[in-house]
Amino acid sequence: MITATMVVATIPVTDLERAKAFYGDVLGLALLWETPAGARFSCGSASEISVFKRPPVSTEHTLAHFEVDDIEAVVQDLAARGVVFLDYTEGPLATTGHIAQLGPARGAWFRDPDGNTLGLRQG
Repeated sequence: MITATMVVATIPVTDLERAKAFYGDVLGLALLWETPAGARFSCGSASEISVFKRPPVSTEHTLAHFEVDDIEAVVQDLAARGVVFLDYTEGPLATTGHIAQLGPARGAWFRDPDGNTLGLRQG
């Protein structure tokens, strides 16, 4: 059994400076530390995201999502900062105003500059 104080999402990026600008400036995460190969950001009281430099890779799933209290406000804020949300017209992820109803929860998705899918979730 693993006993951990925290789980950190680790996301591959091709351009570390561009990733630091996106995660730090656009998403507003606090840079904790960096090395020539990566950077770590705080996402709240006990959550962190690491980005690490590597050649291009392709993923088809959400690599990390942020649990938020007011998804509409966060979507509006990020859209104003230039974040482009993924909208779906069919199936269980059909979005209205960039937000999908998922049972009692709601979600929204966007990509970082490397095409990694990130999400927001409320509920």
